[in-house]
Amino acid sequence: MAEGIVPTVEPATHEPVWSVSGARLEGVLDTAVDGIMVIDDRMCVLAYNKACERLFGYSAPEILGQNVALVMPSRYAHAHDGYVQHYLDTGEKRIIGIGREVHARHKDGTEFPVELSVGEAVTPDGRQFIGILRDLRPRKQMERSLAQAQAQLVHMTRISAIDEMGAAIAHELNQPLTAVLLYLQAVVRKARDTTLVDAQMLTVIEKAMREAERAGDIIQRMRQLVEKREPERTDTEIASFARSCVELVELGSTDSGVSFSTDVPAGLPVVPMDQVQIRQVLINLLRNAREAVAGSAVKRVRLQIAQEDGFIEFRVQDSGPGVPKEVMPELFRAFSSHKRKGLGLGLAISRTIAQNHGGDLVLRQAAGEGATFVLRLPVECGIDTDD
Repeated sequence: MAEGIVPTVEPATHEPVWSVSGARLEGVLDTAVDGIMVIDDRMCVLAYNKACERLFGYSAPEILGQNVALVMPSRYAHAHDGYVQHYLDTGEKRIIGIGREVHARHKDGTEFPVELSVGEAVTPDGRQFIGILRDLRPRKQMERSLAQAQAQLVHMTRISAIDEMGAAIAHELNQPLTAVLLYLQAVVRKARDTTLVDAQMLTVIEKAMREAERAGDIIQRMRQLVEKREPERTDTEIASFARSCVELVELGSTDSGVSFSTDVPAGLPVVPMDQVQIRQVLINLLRNAREAVAGSAVKRVRLQIAQEDGFIEFRVQDSGPGVPKEVMPELFRAFSSHKRKGLGLGLAISRTIAQNHGGDLVLRQAAGEGATFVLRLPVECGIDTDD
């Protein structure tokens, strides 16, 4: 490329030499989005636009006349001069006119990927090489985000299928349980009218009937939990609601050694809430607590209810090791779970549900104690009931 077409550096003094047309082209180069750099056959930088300054952190005076290896990672820099000399001696092209992804080095030492396209020009001062560099970090980040979103979507699709299966199972089990309950009721009525069944056997049958009713209630709550329906807030009696949540989490926990307890004071007011959504939040917190104490010598989970400053607080306390400090900043962000299983959506969605109810979900934790997650809900709704 002839002098006067691009900005060049005088070989003896390393001072830029500009013609009128070169000065105009300097303005064009400096408006380019991509980095544009020109080097000579001795690998000295002759031209370096504004985009390069932003890309590499060096100003033009710092780099003009310097070896281009200054902006290369050390593992490439030491071999670069040899590659160029090999091309000058043999004419064998490895990157010129082809373009490829390479790594560059910022002034602060940070390495980052760039797309490099190289062209060549023959000038009266010798061969010059024009490099166009595009920062690939935004594209790489987008590709990673897209891949992560696709993986999460696949996982969430499976979760959705499980939800549908759970609703179907609840429906199928509810029918035989209803039949069992009707048969037991018929036996009880018959036994009371005859002397065929003694009082002890009648007591056993009545207990079986109560257990069937309890199983039916549990299945109904499970079905409500996985149903997808419009949010609906109703005044809720706190004590029975809290105990029903604990009962659901206790299912399948008999062999884990985890002890569940509920502390509900008398005289609590009714609270307006969407029972399905708040049940989802409490069950998630209780299940997390159950997992947290799995490796502890004392396996204890407690749900404490308190009224404070116009709010009802559901405090889920565990005897586990607590939440690690390094996890806390990301605790309520979606897809940031530190557990090997799960999407990391539970706490993020739970906080959103709480805030949509005019409340919040927070972590309270003292040194040496387990975690306590606090779900706060206003006693008076105070906001639109349509979420």
